[in-house]
Amino acid sequence: MARDPKHDILFEPIQIGPKTLRNRFYQVPHCIGAGSDKPGFQAAHRSLKAEGGWAALNTEYCSIHPESDDTMRLSARIWDEGDVRNLKAMTDEVHKHGALAGVELWYGGAHAPNLESRATSRGPSQYASEFETLSYCKEMDHADIKQVQQYYVDAAIRARDAGFDIVYVYGAHSYLPLQFLNPYYNKRTDEYGGSLENRARFWLETLEQVRAAVGKDCAIATRFAIDTIYGPGQIEAEVDGMAFIKLADHLVDLWDVDVGDIAEWGEDAGPSRFYQQGHQIPWTKFVKQVSKKPVLGVGRFTDPEKMTEIVTKGYADIIGAARPSISDPFLPNKINEGRVDDIRVCIGCNVCISRWEIGGPPMICTQNATAGEEYRRGWHPEKFRQTKSSDAVLVVGAGPSGAEAARVLMESNYVVHLYDTAEKIGGHINSLVGLPGLGEWGYHRDYRETQLNKLVKKNKDSQIALSQKPLTADDVLEYGAEKVIIATGSSWNTDGNNCLSHEAIPGADASLPDQLTPEQVFAGKKAIGKRVVILNADSYFMAPSLAEKLALEGHEVTIVSGVHLAKYMEFTLEYPNMMRRLHELNVEEIGSHFCSRIEPGRMEIYNQYGDGSKRSYRGPGVPPRDPNKTHHWIE
Repeated sequence: MARDPKHDILFEPIQIGPKTLRNRFYQVPHCIGAGSDKPGFQAAHRSLKAEGGWAALNTEYCSIHPESDDTMRLSARIWDEGDVRNLKAMTDEVHKHGALAGVELWYGGAHAPNLESRATSRGPSQYASEFETLSYCKEMDHADIKQVQQYYVDAAIRARDAGFDIVYVYGAHSYLPLQFLNPYYNKRTDEYGGSLENRARFWLETLEQVRAAVGKDCAIATRFAIDTIYGPGQIEAEVDGMAFIKLADHLVDLWDVDVGDIAEWGEDAGPSRFYQQGHQIPWTKFVKQVSKKPVLGVGRFTDPEKMTEIVTKGYADIIGAARPSISDPFLPNKINEGRVDDIRVCIGCNVCISRWEIGGPPMICTQNATAGEEYRRGWHPEKFRQTKSSDAVLVVGAGPSGAEAARVLMESNYVVHLYDTAEKIGGHINSLVGLPGLGEWGYHRDYRETQLNKLVKKNKDSQIALSQKPLTADDVLEYGAEKVIIATGSSWNTDGNNCLSHEAIPGADASLPDQLTPEQVFAGKKAIGKRVVILNADSYFMAPSLAEKLALEGHEVTIVSGVHLAKYMEFTLEYPNMMRRLHELNVEEIGSHFCSRIEPGRMEIYNQYGDGSKRSYRGPGVPPRDPNKTHHWIE
């Protein structure tokens, strides 16, 4: 199929300094857990996207010196010739597919904890990081400024030697250049502090020096948070943001624009729970008003219609993407080939980001199971090893795992029967999409439904059998398939068994009319009273999501939490806005408490750190502590 002519503008080349992007699809810098220490992984992941049609592929943020060390998180480094050699593996592979390779030069200031290097970072003023724990920086004198600027120049030269076409001076997310620009960090009274022109001086000088060193060979980009989203006293788009664009425009070949800072960078990499695609375009438009250079906009772009609108209307020149490029490395090619319904749409769950936030294990993707396994396992999202087996496969359960297993098996030329009692594939996703803000998670189901229907038409022996009777073990054995996959999922405990006690809670019984599991809430078959208590021993989204849903429906909600409420949502960047939402809805949380028993209309809870709550070893024959004395009832 040919692409729709209305998308032609997305495939027009564009010049950035001495380099040309072959189209408007640009993978912005993002972490994958490879850095420069896993060159095979780095090269395989980025080059796969080059194969998929992206015009430029960047590394993750790349440290320019040991005093900008982000251990335990895994960033790239370009400290020495060994790093040059490792990163060249990536640029070589990217170039084979006709794409450009970029690197984001990073110096963190106090936001670099230096746990491995033990170095002391430098910053515009002495301050403690609000993002890292116990991380501080030294206020730079003039000699420090010159030395750090030389670090940038040396790193830029190494980047050019490694084969990079695009070299960033990274200033977004409150790293060093933005720290100088932002009066929140910069308290100086010399020529590098005070007025906007003074606060911009470090960034402008650094751009000048990097351009002088490599500007004839490489495009010079800068990543800029045009608005830190904190209002007066920091960077606001209409004030310092636009003014800085005017000051620096002659020094850059490409503006990579975002918003927010590192402490709440969920305002930039906005999860779909709170932000729709393109949510940053109102800020990007400010840059286009004053810049004469190409402007790149981000915002989890997944819809070709939206991308076309943004470029056509002049809101941005280039479509920047991280998460959509992970979810579907072949997104540009699919648009080019008119296969829009084959796009594996990013659902915005941010599980990819969570891996970096945890500390840097290899990235994963809810939509694209091959992400992060391109090198180690040799997985490819669009190519499948064809079986010579004539065995038929029965997949019992058409939820997320069963549907994906059936899809991959059909792509591999197996005869597959996908079997479920439900009327629709998707399993528990069909319930989750009814929770506030989670509608886009349904793209996971929709992609598999579309692909499975296409595959069944190609292979008449395969089938999707929905609305079927439940299968017993004997039914499965008698079905006649040579291979069987059981993908029937799991259910929430009905007796309160949990990760804290590893046993049932006395009195917990979801068969009673006033006790419910999440599935029973979704089913809507039980009446729910005005006053609701959610007992939480899950550290992800279920408790706060149910609380939000029920509060919106008019219930008075209390969460009793024996674990850190929504801890994993800190890693997916949903936590700050989730907590704000619960606060707006007057949801009460009783933290560090758990339930000891349930009786009709009331629940006994106790403080996990109260007297007697912790067992201590006192020697043979010595009795344990007294029982916990903090037990009390909530009704």
